[in-house]
Amino acid sequence: MIEFQPENKLEPKRGRLLISEPFLKDPYFKRTVVLLCEHNEEGSFGFVLNRYIDIGIDEIMADFPVMDTRISVGGPVQNSNLFFLHTLGDQIEGSTEVVKGVFLGGHFDLLRDKIENKLIGSEQVRFFIGYSGWSENQLNEELDEKSWLVAPIGGVDLMDTDEDKLWSATIKSLGKGFDHLANFPEDPSLN
Repeated sequence: MIEFQPENKLEPKRGRLLISEPFLKDPYFKRTVVLLCEHNEEGSFGFVLNRYIDIGIDEIMADFPVMDTRISVGGPVQNSNLFFLHTLGDQIEGSTEVVKGVFLGGHFDLLRDKIENKLIGSEQVRFFIGYSGWSENQLNEELDEKSWLVAPIGGVDLMDTDEDKLWSATIKSLGKGFDHLANFPEDPSLN
């Protein structure tokens, strides 16, 4: 017998993924995967990994050097702000490690200088417009409602995720009991 909502025992924390349930109707988070950058008693925040916009970084930021990179829509909160993840560690002062080898933010001018001087490539930095945020206990309530599944990073390349396949591949990575969720049609009435 298929269990339509198998039990997901993994707890949310920094460096884990949130996967929207296939039944989630929210148009913003439908079939998304979010990297949790923080989860504590004050709330949670992270970035949607599988939503991109077709615009260059130099079109968003005045006087920013041209860089061949895709921009992600990180979430609906502060969507007029630009955030970034990188693999540069100590090279960018003020950054925080989110998961081994991947860091959040830091001094933006240092990043800009490194890009301008061609000291880093697009595979080392990822930009997000806005972020996804939850107030105190909000994410826990949504987990209780089964709006999200929690997953380890596993083999996900956080610096370059596949927009079309990330959601289903991440659900499948949870194990055999989750396969049917990954194959659940977006519109069951068309089946």
